[in-house]
Amino acid sequence: MENLNEYIGNIFTYSFMTRAFIAGSLISLCAALLGVILVLKRFSMIGDGLSHLGFGTVAIALALNLSPLFISLPVSIISAILLLKVSGNSSVKGDALVAIISTSAMAIGITVTTLTSGLNTDINAYMFGSILAIGKEDVWVSIILALIVIPSFFIFYHRIFAVTFDETFAHSSGIKTKAYNTFIAVLTACTVIIGMRLIGALMISSLIIFPPLSSMRIFKSFFKVVISSAVISVFCFGAGIIISFYASTPAGASIVLVHLGVFLISIIAGKITKR
Repeated sequence: MENLNEYIGNIFTYSFMTRAFIAGSLISLCAALLGVILVLKRFSMIGDGLSHLGFGTVAIALALNLSPLFISLPVSIISAILLLKVSGNSSVKGDALVAIISTSAMAIGITVTTLTSGLNTDINAYMFGSILAIGKEDVWVSIILALIVIPSFFIFYHRIFAVTFDETFAHSSGIKTKAYNTFIAVLTACTVIIGMRLIGALMISSLIIFPPLSSMRIFKSFFKVVISSAVISVFCFGAGIIISFYASTPAGASIVLVHLGVFLISIIAGKITKR
């Protein structure tokens, strides 16, 4: 036990690890809360589409020597809002639209990276994630995001619950469903783009999908799924970042593998509890 505490304590002697842990824990928490809604509404792959879109815009921003965050964030927010509106009124289904955006944006990003010399090192941090890339500004942005997402989720908990499970009934009850859907889309876009630098564009959507899926294998209550998703997400991030530090593996991949392990355990636990 003392050795375990020593191993964990050693990590926080490095300032970059402290920054990564704070920012990552907050991003993971936000992603888990939003993920419960997106998974239940069968729109979880929006995270994958937005992350690939973010990668494309980051590549363009870096090629033009512009701030990646201030370019990719507004583009992703607008895209998330349009995606919700178009998918509800278009003959093309939402998952097909996400696939179109995802593959097209990734193709643009790869093309820009290939044609621009000296860009590979910078773009790799956004594609695969890097704990070394997290600065103080990333921590503050993550704190601001958490201060918006977490209180909003619990203040509007009952309305979010209604919109998630029965949007038609919620609308007839006077709840502004479109406004709530737009709000969720905006927060999801912000979470994905802010988390890309730490987790990576190829891995960030897993923070949205895995925690609620793992929780739903065991719990059936919406509130229990929300709370357990948050706990699982923060735990998996912490375990993944520790593994990444000592095994010298990519942070994003390590975190996702821990999530996968927890998901497999939750499947077994769910089957046992049903007996």
